[in-house]
Amino acid sequence: MASSTEDRRRAFIRIVLVCFLLSGIVSPTTMYADGPIDADGVIVVWGDRVLPDQPLTNLTQIAAGGYHSLGLKADGSIVAWGRNEWGQCDVPAPNTGFTAIAAGDGHSLGLKTDGSIVAWGWNLIGQCDVPSPNTSFTGIAADYEHSLGLKSDGSIVAWGWSGSGQCDVPLPNTNFTAVAAGVEHSLGLKSDGSIVAWGDNWAGQCDVPLPNTNFTAVAASEFHSLGLKSDGSIVAWGHNYYGQCDVPLPNTGFTGIAAGWRHSLGLKADGSIVAWGDNSSGRRDVPLPNTGFVAIAAGWWHSLGLKSDGSVVTWGNNWYGQCDMPSPNTDFAGIAAGDHHSLGLKTDGSIVAFYSQSAVPLPNTDFTAIAAGEWHSLGLKTDGSIAAWGDNELGQCDVPSPNTGFVAIAAGEWHSLGLKTGGSVVAWGSDWDGQCDVPSPNTGFTAIAAGWSHSLGLKTDGSILGWGYNRYGQCDVPSPNTGFTAIAAGGSYSLGVRGCAFDLGGDFNNDCRVGMLDLAVMGGGWMMDYDMADCATMGSNWLIDCNTYPFDPACVAKED
Repeated sequence: MASSTEDRRRAFIRIVLVCFLLSGIVSPTTMYADGPIDADGVIVVWGDRVLPDQPLTNLTQIAAGGYHSLGLKADGSIVAWGRNEWGQCDVPAPNTGFTAIAAGDGHSLGLKTDGSIVAWGWNLIGQCDVPSPNTSFTGIAADYEHSLGLKSDGSIVAWGWSGSGQCDVPLPNTNFTAVAAGVEHSLGLKSDGSIVAWGDNWAGQCDVPLPNTNFTAVAASEFHSLGLKSDGSIVAWGHNYYGQCDVPLPNTGFTGIAAGWRHSLGLKADGSIVAWGDNSSGRRDVPLPNTGFVAIAAGWWHSLGLKSDGSVVTWGNNWYGQCDMPSPNTDFAGIAAGDHHSLGLKTDGSIVAFYSQSAVPLPNTDFTAIAAGEWHSLGLKTDGSIAAWGDNELGQCDVPSPNTGFVAIAAGEWHSLGLKTGGSVVAWGSDWDGQCDVPSPNTGFTAIAAGWSHSLGLKTDGSILGWGYNRYGQCDVPSPNTGFTAIAAGGSYSLGVRGCAFDLGGDFNNDCRVGMLDLAVMGGGWMMDYDMADCATMGSNWLIDCNTYPFDPACVAKED
């Protein structure tokens, strides 16, 4: 049996991984599965969220959709991560030869070197049905449910939802050099430096300010528009309730623009990013150091910055303050994130709760693990009992008797799980989708995890069982269902680690790692230092030593 310190380390890593991925909007700076799905030491993900399948390095372009992100690699391939409910992250094969990318709310576009456009994801309104002939395109743009393509002859092709006329390109449809798509309006930049705007105009987002000359770039979002002038100034117009059109002074030296949902970004010639407008999700909080950026992108609730070294920085998604760490920010041994609150486990066995659910039951001592649901919290005591508090409308805080012998806990949206010393799982709370119906035989479990309405259990033989809500396949464990050593569950997706556990450091000390998990997510996520955890072991009290880097699947187990 591993020590309580090691248990906390394992719980810490699991919870941090879920904390990052649960948001869907914010993605790790460098987080990927290194190798094929069936190799040892690989993170396997299923359901409606995906991780990048390769390191976020050597990027040349970035794009931000509603709740997903795209990166174009120097080799012409596309990396996609975030929400994948409609397949917007499933880049069609062959994933080669791309020169540009664009992301809508739930769909994605890629421009090929041969001038054709590939479209995938949500297609209810035909936003992925590229009109024929699908040739001679030189630029692309996408937003809510419509797409734009710029032709080599300077004309624009538009398709998808056109309820406000956003696909009705004004005549003459010639001499365009760039395009941008808002929720229900479109922009086209002419070769003479003027902007043409069409579609929904309820907030004046199509009323280009005078003089309509000397523009070099355009950007559009929900109900506002941006234009970059040749003198490095930005012109903004349309909806301004959140200040998204109030360009900060000095309004000079800009080289790039991006428009998000109620916020705006400007890239300066010195490589810094200026952000303004709504900051309710931390999407204006550019991570430090704010230097070395060469491109920007703005999604609905998140922002992206591309560095000169080909790396990408992401920020945003802090809607409920659940990532605002309390003071003093020291001596934490574990963390957990609920939908609307956060928990921190201290090295002295006490729990810190912030934003909501802060009334930890007394005595606030002797805790070894924590878990957070939507509005409820769980704490595991050294004596094997569970303390539960918060919303109890569906019985998620009513720990079944006997409340003894527990070794692990997990919290879903409205249900709770407890793992007993004998390997059985106890489940209570909401059972609307069968998330509390533990499959038989209820024995041999070594780890548990809970999503919104589904549950996972890891067996001693390395297999995973999933039960409960399964609309997105989050309970359908990919084959081969063997060799798993750790599990985690997001809202509607699941993760499993095969073989090795993983390292959160960059020290190259031959500890086992899955890729290189550099979880330096700032502005809307937890920030982790390199030295915070070193070769966290998840399945048992073993360290896995992979004597080469990148990861060599020929790992050898050695006792800790």
